Amino acid sequence: MNVIKITNKDALSGEIAAPPDKSISHRAVILAALADGKSSIKNFLAAEDPLRTVEAFRQMGIEITEHRTQNTELIIHGKGLMGLTAPNGVIDCGNSGTTMRLLCGVLAGQPFSATLTGDASLSKRPMQRIIAPLTGMGAKITSQAKGCPPLNVAGGRMKPISYKSPVASAQVKSAILLAGLYCDGITSVLEPDRSRDHTERMLGAAGVEIRIKNLEVSVKGRAHLKPLTMTVPGDFSSAAFFIAAGVVVPGSEIFIRNVGVNPTRTGLLEILKLMGARIEVKNEHEVSGEPVADLHIRYAPLTGIAVGGGLILRAIDEFPILCAAASLSSGTTTIKGARELRVKESDRIKSMAEGLKKMGAGIEELEDGIIIHGRERLLPAALQSYGDHRVAMSMAIAGLMTQGETIIEDSDCINTSFPGFTEMLNRLQKS
Repeated sequence: MNVIKITNKDALSGEIAAPPDKSISHRAVILAALADGKSSIKNFLAAEDPLRTVEAFRQMGIEITEHRTQNTELIIHGKGLMGLTAPNGVIDCGNSGTTMRLLCGVLAGQPFSATLTGDASLSKRPMQRIIAPLTGMGAKITSQAKGCPPLNVAGGRMKPISYKSPVASAQVKSAILLAGLYCDGITSVLEPDRSRDHTERMLGAAGVEIRIKNLEVSVKGRAHLKPLTMTVPGDFSSAAFFIAAGVVVPGSEIFIRNVGVNPTRTGLLEILKLMGARIEVKNEHEVSGEPVADLHIRYAPLTGIAVGGGLILRAIDEFPILCAAASLSSGTTTIKGARELRVKESDRIKSMAEGLKKMGAGIEELEDGIIIHGRERLLPAALQSYGDHRVAMSMAIAGLMTQGETIIEDSDCINTSFPGFTEMLNRLQKS
């Protein structure tokens, strides 16, 4: 197991580019594989999670070539909605919940069965939230106890559904919309709040008839998907660690280029600004249908606030780094409405609570969130990542504000989403 060792630095300074977006990389591979013809996906995130999606489609007969120079480009030879073939073995999704859940939507409409498995962490994550609607549409899905992987998906004759989702989840919504491509008619998903909308944007770009009305998204089935020529924008969730670092480390000034600023993803920016952060959004433009901008971040003292509702939904992946920033704020920060984080790569509420307690922050764990009593400096500690990439990177950023050395154990998990994280952090520290 690798470890990261973090020591305090007086300031961070420099310019970096956000790594490619993980969520969009997954979806680009899926839709390109289902398109009629050759797609080009530039600036693909060649990290463990998206590469699991690439390998899954290779197992199902899709030719995918990688060209790695400064950035990775994928050439994907799509075979249409019904061009996949039965995999010659179990599909291993590794740690990637996105791979497993979205593949279930695709597999639901296939004339063959496939088994999806994952690592120890993914095997504990409940899949019932996608099993229920997909079986309602005609798929046959069997699982281990409580709906956990491995999953066997046997495609059936699919019928459209109007599904009222009990949770706002982009993965649930995307799985249903992908399954809806195999139906005759209109499939709709109504959410209690708006989740990230990358799938809808990309389906529209591929020529699929998509309708969005308030919190309901509908797709017309049996479409012929056009090949994609796209560039993946920078990942806001990865940039978030450096946004927080620039805000909490005194004297810091960081420029982050090419950051995706899709409004369904950028709740953290709003939260940090409410806490007093100095963040400027510049050079706003679009890349392949996604809003992108440069961010200018400067140190500013933060003050604790209460966060919940739709705002925390739009910052759900950034919960760990928000907790780290809140632990270095004056006063108290209360975060509620994040119950689904109990079943991520780790129990993120518990993981962050335990880690920040070791670092001296005042922590009260809630069933659906956390209360954090911040302090000016944290204490160095030996911390666990719990196999969770976002927890590991958040603890590393918190470690910048200790007097001593902070150790994050089992840091290999960072490679699932951000292989160059420590090198990028070191570049800023040396500036």
